[in-house]
Amino acid sequence: MLSLPVGLHAQDWFKTETSSGVSNIRLAVADFKGVSATDPQTLPLKHTFDTTLYNDLSNAGIFDLISKSMLPQASPGAPAEINLAQWGGAPASAAMVAFGAFGSSGGRITVNGFLFDAKNTQFPQVLAKQYNEQASDDMARQVAHRFADEIIFRLGGGVPGIAETKIYYVKIGGGNKEIWAMDYDGANQHAITHLGTVSISPRISPDNSRIAFSSLGRDGFQIRMYSLLLNRPVSFPSAGGTNLSPAWSPNGRDIAFSSSRSGDPEIWIADSNGGSVHRVTSFRGPDVSPVFNPKTGSQIAWISGRTGLPQLYIMDTDGSGVSRMTDGGYATSPSWSPNGQFIAFAWDRKYGPGAPGGQDIYVMEVATKRWIQLTHDIGRCDFPSWSPDGRHIVFANTPGGRSSSTRIVSMLADGTGRKTLTEAGADMPNWSWK
Repeated sequence: MLSLPVGLHAQDWFKTETSSGVSNIRLAVADFKGVSATDPQTLPLKHTFDTTLYNDLSNAGIFDLISKSMLPQASPGAPAEINLAQWGGAPASAAMVAFGAFGSSGGRITVNGFLFDAKNTQFPQVLAKQYNEQASDDMARQVAHRFADEIIFRLGGGVPGIAETKIYYVKIGGGNKEIWAMDYDGANQHAITHLGTVSISPRISPDNSRIAFSSLGRDGFQIRMYSLLLNRPVSFPSAGGTNLSPAWSPNGRDIAFSSSRSGDPEIWIADSNGGSVHRVTSFRGPDVSPVFNPKTGSQIAWISGRTGLPQLYIMDTDGSGVSRMTDGGYATSPSWSPNGQFIAFAWDRKYGPGAPGGQDIYVMEVATKRWIQLTHDIGRCDFPSWSPDGRHIVFANTPGGRSSSTRIVSMLADGTGRKTLTEAGADMPNWSWK
């Protein structure tokens, strides 16, 4: 297998392959100018907005954000108030400037946001947006997310931002495991299910309307379905054996999963209501953890033990065209990148008693089988999941080897910019499609 040594060369190759040709833009993000300051909500809500906007743009992975200590002291609230020469010149030397006005009055927040090209003195305005929403801390965050995503879309090569996306995951507590959700940055963590059992492997549908997961009941582990529109479980047929790790097709019409209903765990596909179920694999040894190619919907990556230790494979959705991707070790938990070019997965390349290393997150280029190791020496890493912009990966990390310490961490797709999103007791993250 063609692989690259982990190091600068590999990192540079991977940055180039995943950057979509976008070079980092030097961006200044001004604190918004407060208006209607007599309203006691204005200052705390503006602080939430300012902080969220800055963090969203910092997390995007396509900007070099200028330290606020280097920005001009005056905060412009409108186009007539900005002195572009001050922002475009030293020490800020900004290429782009995000600024605007924030006010709260009568239980509503009003935001006027602008993005200016600091080097284009004749036609500087790139973006202007207005927002009027109910006054709350959560809504101040949501408006900041929306404005950030508008900026990212304009400056990031037309790829939508992820500030409004969600991450679904397993929350461990009191012997039970429930499905929870949070914002992409770890805020707003809240329970989705209250089933009082062990529920694992949540997978959100492409239209964000349903969550498929596996849950332990009278008949063992079965695929369950939860409607986010109805806020309750909805019917999905049970079957014999152990049924695990559901995965949605990109059109939302099919679900692949692992089932032992016929003996060995095999990959099966059903429609989104559980009908038209049929087996895709048939080989001695367990087949688990399927995931569709989100670009084409015509291929599945999965983990198979048909040759001994679990290895990463891909195949067509009818079970043909099988190709082994890994050349040894112990592979788990594949996740296919939105553009279909890469697969992230967990891999212990030196698996065995006393072997050096451990389970880390890797990314492989499907066409060439070149891989790069993204995590190093932070404990067991598993369950990677791509963000819909293809620039970030979230995963479960267990520092110190104690399962009770498992938490959810995000990073840029080249392994940099790592951020811990949850405290201990969170596992199996899945990033929404949009």
